[in-house]
Amino acid sequence: MEGIGINLPLLVAFLVSFIILFVSLGFVLYKPVLKMLDERQAKIKDSMEQAEQIKEQTARSEEEIKAQLEKARKEGQDLIAQAAQMGESLKEESKEGARQEAESLIAKARGEIQRERDKAIDELRQEFANIAILAAGKVINETLDRKKHSKLIDEVLEESAIFKQD
Repeated sequence: MEGIGINLPLLVAFLVSFIILFVSLGFVLYKPVLKMLDERQAKIKDSMEQAEQIKEQTARSEEEIKAQLEKARKEGQDLIAQAAQMGESLKEESKEGARQEAESLIAKARGEIQRERDKAIDELRQEFANIAILAAGKVINETLDRKKHSKLIDEVLEESAIFKQD
């Protein structure tokens, strides 16, 4: 091989040196680089898992927020409905109170009217009794006893009132 310009002992020495360098680099450099790449791959895998967990947690948080918003909206609607119902019941109570007060005033007015009517009838009876006594006194030409005549007239008026009511 020397004819082609290759020195065999030098070639073997280069090959042995290369193999020793390759094996020593394999132990010294290759394994630490592989270890570093494995660690980096594990870190990337952990980061991806964390990112996925954060994504899932974010999705759950969004769902919880949506549920809470829906719950708050329903509670708000319930409060509005309750307030409307309370307003309606207060309105009804006010109407009922006003109606009762009006009925009370009407009953009071009717009682007052009845008293005034009874008073007017009593005054009319008294006036009628006085006129009847005066008329009877003029007819008989003598003065009659007012108490007896008043009693007699009251009896007659009561009898006539009994007949009118039947």
